[in-house]
Amino acid sequence: MTPGARKAAAAFGALLLFCGFLALGTWQVERRAWKLDLMARVGQRVHAPPVAAPSRAEWPKISAAKDEYRHVRAAGIFLYEAETQVLAVTDSGSGFWVLTPLKLEDGSVLLINRGFVPADRREHVAHDAADADGTTTISGLLRITEPGGAFLRHNDPTGNRWFSRDVRAIAAARHLDSVAPYFIDADAQSVVPDVPVGGLTVIAFHNNHLVYAITWYTLALMIPAAFWIGVRAEPRRRPPATVSPEPT
Repeated sequence: MTPGARKAAAAFGALLLFCGFLALGTWQVERRAWKLDLMARVGQRVHAPPVAAPSRAEWPKISAAKDEYRHVRAAGIFLYEAETQVLAVTDSGSGFWVLTPLKLEDGSVLLINRGFVPADRREHVAHDAADADGTTTISGLLRITEPGGAFLRHNDPTGNRWFSRDVRAIAAARHLDSVAPYFIDADAQSVVPDVPVGGLTVIAFHNNHLVYAITWYTLALMIPAAFWIGVRAEPRRRPPATVSPEPT
């Protein structure tokens, strides 16, 4: 390959890398804008007054982007006999989330995460005090179902071992019909002042996109510099020395 061809190939490769790094940096800038908007929207939802939980007619339209962390409320009768405990790790240590079905007036069912109970107290979960008519009013944050289980730990309905709040699987295991495709993390004031402890929803979004963007843009700027240094450092070929003919 001639020196000119080598330079052209190196320049083409450098251009591809520069454009690739530049595109990745721009993508991270866009992701950062999206993340900041998401955090603002979620913050508004969490601190807004509770509204009625989505009804059965609204279930097909539920989505994480539009509905997760909405502050909602619902009233019904707890089905304590169908309660499910799901493995949990919180700032208070390891234990279980207590998910209790709430049967609404129209016959549909919502799974309510009443809160956290330490492992050594899982057999002593308190029950909420119902109103005079037997109903309980719950407010909390709407959460999207968590199908399958946790990382490398699959839900085992047969063994009653649960590692994620999988609404459909829990409903099937407890023989519940007309169950909403979401669950509600109960507010602290929605449960009795004992275990389970409500109001422990973690609302945290990692936002390292600015660091990633700076990294990609820096790499993009390094490409032309590296190309230029490489070109300058390439040894210049000297023309072959001419040999004078020996005198005869």
